[in-house]
Amino acid sequence: MSLHKLSAGDGYTYLTRQVAVQDSTERGLSGLAEYYSEKGEAPGVWLGRGTAGLTGFEPLLPVGERQMVALFGEGRHPDADRIEAAVIAAGGSVRAALLASRLGKAFQAEGAPRAFRVQLAGRFAQINSAAGRPRLAALPDDERAAIRTQLAGEMFADEYGRAPADARELSGFLARAGRPSSRAVAGYDLTFTPVKSVSALWAVADPVTAEVIERAHTEVVAETLGWLEDRASFTRLGAGGVRQVEVRGLIAAAFLHRDSRAGDPNLHTHVAVSNKVQVASGPDAGRWMALDGRPLHQLAVAASERYTTRLEAVLRDRLGVTFADRPGGAAGKRPVRELVGVDPRLLSFWSSRRTAIDFRRAELASRFQTDHGRPPTPVEAIKLAQRATLETRQAKHEPRSRHEQRHVWHEQAQHLLGSGRLASMLAGVHQPAASATAPRPDGTPLWVEQAGQQVVETVQGGRATWREAHLRAEAERVVRGAGLPDAQLDDAVDRVVAAALAPPLSLPLSPHLAPSSRDGVTLEEPAALRRSDGSSVYRTAGSDLFSSAAVLAAESRLLELAGRGDGRAIPGAMVELALLEAAANGRPLNDAQAHLVRAMATSGARVQLALAPAGTGKTTALRVLARAWTDSGGTVVGLAPSAAAAAVLRAELDGAPTDTLAKLLWSIDQLTALHSDGAVVVPGWVHEIGPSTLLLLDEAGMAGTVDLARAAQYVTSR
Repeated sequence: MSLHKLSAGDGYTYLTRQVAVQDSTERGLSGLAEYYSEKGEAPGVWLGRGTAGLTGFEPLLPVGERQMVALFGEGRHPDADRIEAAVIAAGGSVRAALLASRLGKAFQAEGAPRAFRVQLAGRFAQINSAAGRPRLAALPDDERAAIRTQLAGEMFADEYGRAPADARELSGFLARAGRPSSRAVAGYDLTFTPVKSVSALWAVADPVTAEVIERAHTEVVAETLGWLEDRASFTRLGAGGVRQVEVRGLIAAAFLHRDSRAGDPNLHTHVAVSNKVQVASGPDAGRWMALDGRPLHQLAVAASERYTTRLEAVLRDRLGVTFADRPGGAAGKRPVRELVGVDPRLLSFWSSRRTAIDFRRAELASRFQTDHGRPPTPVEAIKLAQRATLETRQAKHEPRSRHEQRHVWHEQAQHLLGSGRLASMLAGVHQPAASATAPRPDGTPLWVEQAGQQVVETVQGGRATWREAHLRAEAERVVRGAGLPDAQLDDAVDRVVAAALAPPLSLPLSPHLAPSSRDGVTLEEPAALRRSDGSSVYRTAGSDLFSSAAVLAAESRLLELAGRGDGRAIPGAMVELALLEAAANGRPLNDAQAHLVRAMATSGARVQLALAPAGTGKTTALRVLARAWTDSGGTVVGLAPSAAAAAVLRAELDGAPTDTLAKLLWSIDQLTALHSDGAVVVPGWVHEIGPSTLLLLDEAGMAGTVDLARAAQYVTSR
């Protein structure tokens, strides 16, 4: 499940132009009703307990386009047109009609544009006027990017009194200056998509099997939304939104899709959740407010994992299919569990669209860097992705009926696999794999404890602190692999999460608001200031932080190493020489960058941190530091989170040895096991780390604390 904000104003057009009409390329002038009747598409359906608070609303009726415009575009009752017309017909005023359809406060208008955007619009208008075009005419993307680059360079020089040091610094400045002003959130688009093998089987299976898969997907989507309603449905009241209170439920419109833009089978459902919610109880009961989006974002990954786990279990129970980790997954990423028996060639064939888009996007990004001397900003990167999508799009096709789609997909599968292989695949996918006959965990306290320990070990590998939502997402993954029936999943996940949260596996960091006492009398918050689960409205739900003994011990080791100043230092004169050399080569450092180089080169500290926002020149400064270090007789090694990032770092460090942090940790494990396993082969740069080595770890914040401490302890011991 993915989650994206929907902006107020024209944000709803994403729903009415794409989501509600199945991402089709042609709608013509027909409305939704005509579209659904002609092509046999299932219309959107209303979901959520919040619909009960809409006066006169019929949630069992299909979703109408005007309803979405009213709710997501204007923040009004979905049937605002009907309500307002009834008030006017009864003799009411226009103001009374508008008040009757209101759902709380209107969406806030867009804030004042930033100075960069104002000047940029002015330059666009000047160029159009000089060419005899309308002032607001659209300019070609390349021309717009060139103007943005020029203006950003001028504004950077005005603000800092110098030119940008390099392309990265200019790009970072442009990204900050060009960021649009804030806009009100109209809602959230939750997109539920099964793994590719489920869509593939659904596309070519017999109608009965396909219907079972589609019904299971729809049921699990609705169940997951209900789960989110129970745990992420809040609004904020009081000055500064200090009180987080429960709401009656969510208002959502769900649209089932069957294919991708390329026409490949891609079963998925868009659930558009409205930002409008009603207070559930207390003196403000029934009041329309804005949904507190924090819990929704916090639980998004857990909800996604829950959907995947439940769908796998339901399909296993109803169809007798099995799932297993897909072999050959990307390095460093979690394995994807796919249906056993579905031919991988089908998955590759029906995923070629994404591959083509990614390849074209990389080409466009590289060309942009060459043409403009800087990487694209996030906004420009999105436009490049959109351009890649358009340029790789196949010929337009009218929306096809379910029968037409299934006929095309079946022919494609037959052409790719052959009739015999396809029939064999469809027959074999229902045969339980050998792993399915293995004994399932019996849910004993020992199994729960081991599963909880596995959850914590995995989570602490990527973060120093965590919330229950992080553990729950990982618990879903662990329980999914255990192959339990659907009816047992909730209890199993809850027990594993409880074990993972309890000491000694997790240690609480957030102070708990225990009842206070005075003169021997316990003072408790009144019921009006508590939610239905007994928690205080002044505490954000799910916000408690936890850590572990392993993380705290790793932090202690890092702090101890950071306090040592007995490492190698460079004479100050050599540092100044390196700074002068950088300036002579046209890459002068600003005061902050020069301070960073001097501090790190001359301090003798064993562990030091360089912290600055993206685009402010950390890498530029580290290049000068590395040059000064090697000129003084030292050696430099660079580490990065990924192989691609290591390659970029190698270029920045003038060819110094670079690799991934994972490779160093693997090498440490191999060297530790050397005494019992005999000789091992590790990269040469690992053996060469010594007293004169400077190890630069790029994006250190992405490393787990335990891993970071292991690396620092090994390097400093050398």
